[in-house]
Amino acid sequence: MTDTTLLLAMGAMLIGIGAFAGVLAGLLGVGGGIVLVPAYFYAFAALGYETPQLMQICLATSLATIIVTSARSVLSHNRKGAVDWAVLRGWAPGIALGAVLGVLVVAQLRTVTLQLIFGILALCVSLYMVLGRSDWRLGETMPGGIARGAASSVVGFLSVLMGIGGGSFGVPIMTLHGVPIHRAVATAAGFGLLIALPSVMGFLLTPLPAGVAPPMTLGSVNLPAFLIVIAMTLLTAPIGAALAHRTKPERLKRVFGAFLILVALNMLRKALL
Repeated sequence: MTDTTLLLAMGAMLIGIGAFAGVLAGLLGVGGGIVLVPAYFYAFAALGYETPQLMQICLATSLATIIVTSARSVLSHNRKGAVDWAVLRGWAPGIALGAVLGVLVVAQLRTVTLQLIFGILALCVSLYMVLGRSDWRLGETMPGGIARGAASSVVGFLSVLMGIGGGSFGVPIMTLHGVPIHRAVATAAGFGLLIALPSVMGFLLTPLPAGVAPPMTLGSVNLPAFLIVIAMTLLTAPIGAALAHRTKPERLKRVFGAFLILVALNMLRKALL
């Protein structure tokens, strides 16, 4: 495949990925990372970049897009007064610390191990989406002190290992402690920024061996994937939001959870076979 053909093929795949991720984000209110990581993996593998460092590139590039999408989401939710800034301030140090530790661990792991981690964690998240109930509670207030420090660090750490924002872990933690769902979603968007900013800075400074990354990769972040996907998600997210108003949110959540189970199982299959 010539350089020009490679770039055209990569661009076409990324346009499709960005469009799909944008519709899902608008439809379900989920961050794109849990969709983007496997999508990047399959696209780059199809282009011949299935190397021991491929999952690192997918995670880093997904987190780079989360900087933009989370910032946009936080501003939108803040205009409606939905963001709990007290929770964000209290959880920020632990989340950022966990994210940095996540970068250090990801840099030492190879694609197969990261596939296994992503598959197992995505399966846990999807099962919660399918089986979870709104009346489940672990407490009536958010944890503080040592418990908050431990929980926030785990959220940051696991999110980087999956290449996602804080919603998949942050929203369940908050709703299980009595935070209303709309406030939990708005605040978790801020978790995404706290995770993505320090982790992407680390990934930009993480060099890869020559020839293992797709064209125009800086550190571990693929710039064309970042730019194209961001542009497409901004264009197609309103389409998903319009569709969401025509469907019951609980049904959408369970359908997406079932879809994510298939994605997680396929990632595990590729890692194990």
